[in-house]
Amino acid sequence: MVYLKIIRPINLGMLLLLQVIIKFGFFEPLALPLAMNVFQFCLLLLATLTIAAAGNVINDIYDTTIDAVNKPNRVIVGNYISEKNAYTFYIILTSLGVCAGFLLANQLGKPGLAAVFIIIAAILYMYASYLSALLLIGNIIVSALVAFALITVILFDIYPMLNANIAGYQIPLRIVLVYAAFAFYFNLLREIVKDIEDVNGDKKGERNTLAIALGRERTRNITFILGVFALVAILWITYSYVYQHMYLAFYIVFCICGPLLYFCIKSWDAKDEKAYGQMSIALKITMITGIFSLAGVTEMVQNIITPQNL
Repeated sequence: MVYLKIIRPINLGMLLLLQVIIKFGFFEPLALPLAMNVFQFCLLLLATLTIAAAGNVINDIYDTTIDAVNKPNRVIVGNYISEKNAYTFYIILTSLGVCAGFLLANQLGKPGLAAVFIIIAAILYMYASYLSALLLIGNIIVSALVAFALITVILFDIYPMLNANIAGYQIPLRIVLVYAAFAFYFNLLREIVKDIEDVNGDKKGERNTLAIALGRERTRNITFILGVFALVAILWITYSYVYQHMYLAFYIVFCICGPLLYFCIKSWDAKDEKAYGQMSIALKITMITGIFSLAGVTEMVQNIITPQNL
């Protein structure tokens, strides 16, 4: 049970949901020629989730000092798992992920793609050991890796199938890239909120976060502006492209923009850790409902492309 907690199963579940919806809720219903069968997709999930889990473990190893201040009752490494056992667990997870990625890449006839997982594992280690302490750099890296989880499905399911005729793939690829951009944006916003919440521990850990550099109040104002910008952007996209699809439009307005509006309201005058925690939860709900909206976009795309276009 302790080993399950250290890998942060809820975050891994969101990652799993994200890739499953892209594969089976978006690409497959469009009848696109795809490279991966179910077994190969399971290899992708195994590689992605184990490497992400390993990143969580190594992050907890390096963050024990910070976590002892921010969440003393939830520190696992050193209390429930020794640092040596945590490192062993990290190595096992990373090795399993890289091996699964290597097997997948070779089955698809693109052995060079195995380097993707090696690079991601290396970046996660560098993030935990060094980059997380740099102003905004760590936040950007984590957010980019979350966005890359969407792009990974493209790399392994569509890239091996590309040929001279790629017209049928263009619209689906653009949509996934738009979702990847929003995933990056919302995760970056959530990372900034978490830095506001964890400012005391970050100071002790000698990190240089936006909340430390600018102060909690100024950083909170930035999150308000970023939240309003995202809200306006989503409403504009809904009005411009989705208004004819009534059910999807209602879903976006109430299930995505609703939690995001709550985030904006809370970020206007949040003063304590409880309020910052509520902001973080609102963003997580926005991200989850945003993931589910991709399945609803499928019907829109089906009206534009057909298998004959491929």
